[in-house]
Amino acid sequence: MGDILRVRLQLEAQSDVTWVALSDPIPAGAVILGSGLGRDSRLLTQDEERAGRAWPSFEERSLESFRAYYDYVPQGEWVFEYTIRLNNPGAFNLPPTRVEALYFSEIFEESPNPPMKVHP
Repeated sequence: MGDILRVRLQLEAQSDVTWVALSDPIPAGAVILGSGLGRDSRLLTQDEERAGRAWPSFEERSLESFRAYYDYVPQGEWVFEYTIRLNNPGAFNLPPTRVEALYFSEIFEESPNPPMKVHP
């Protein structure tokens, strides 16, 4: 509890895709850093890696997940990182991380998340 966790997502597009959404859940009570509000620290988020040719058009930091929206994702690999602060102890079963083409429902991928324990 109180620790900072860097989340690293390594993704690969099999072909060029437009209008893509990435949704990665976070444990209850955790806070996604980098919004510039409250007690956010620029030092904790300055080394986040963004590699590849896919860059988000919009990022959404909600209480339940981190979401990134892309106008265009070219074929190939890309890396996306974000930072969270774990605030509540407990055992958390998170839903899968999901990447989907917004206007082509048949194009999506889910990756299961293992159970997460946060100790006091």
